[in-house]
Amino acid sequence: MLKLENIGITFNAGTPDENEALKNINLTINDGDFITVIGSNGAGKSTLYNIIAGNLVPTAGKLFLNDENITGQPEYKRAKYIGRIFQNPLLGTAGKMSLADNMMICSSKGWKGLKISLTKKRREEFREELKKLNMGLENRLNDNVNQFSGGQRQALTLLMSVMSKPQILLLDEHTAALDPSNADIVMKLTRDFAENYGLTVMMVTHNMQQALDYGNRLIMMDGGEIILDIGGDEKKNLTMNDLNEKFKAIRKHGIVSDKMMLQ
Repeated sequence: MLKLENIGITFNAGTPDENEALKNINLTINDGDFITVIGSNGAGKSTLYNIIAGNLVPTAGKLFLNDENITGQPEYKRAKYIGRIFQNPLLGTAGKMSLADNMMICSSKGWKGLKISLTKKRREEFREELKKLNMGLENRLNDNVNQFSGGQRQALTLLMSVMSKPQILLLDEHTAALDPSNADIVMKLTRDFAENYGLTVMMVTHNMQQALDYGNRLIMMDGGEIILDIGGDEKKNLTMNDLNEKFKAIRKHGIVSDKMMLQ
């Protein structure tokens, strides 16, 4: 369980460029949650992810993972249990290395100082994992990853992230750069892996239909704040019209900025 208590961060404090990017964020992410996160550009989604991943240290508040205070823990230490997949499908794999070598790096995570050999048995294990993608990559272990399509590379990044057994997986618009067909494939894999492996997932998306169709919770951010958190049956039965009505009600009370739009 990850708990954020009164998290805030201000950039360029005390200058004309001062920006309070996050304000008093209180959020509990339970084991097994699949949370979709929506909001306009500048709402604070990426800043929230960077604080969770350890790229940024908040100027206020604390983070706890399983009751351990990790507020000041650096990114390289959190990488052992917090995975992150970015929008660019080229970022999650080493293009000039073979598929087998990429899989070796993934499987070697946590084996500091130990040399792991690519044995016949391990190659077969990799093939079995790659079959889950249904892309024929199990027959291309010797090919460099830069020969694969963007959809194949993003699916591979997802698989390798799952194989590393993260406690939390952060998906940062991980299908936005893909064509609709590949985006659909990667989203279905995301759902299957989350369900089959009991993953805890946060997924930022600008695709409102994805936000409705996936996950057990939906969070809306605006102006550095969480303005809506819907879960359970309410989330399950939520429609696009419901979401727009909730947005209009919030906006009527002046809680959201003019740039926040639902599409």
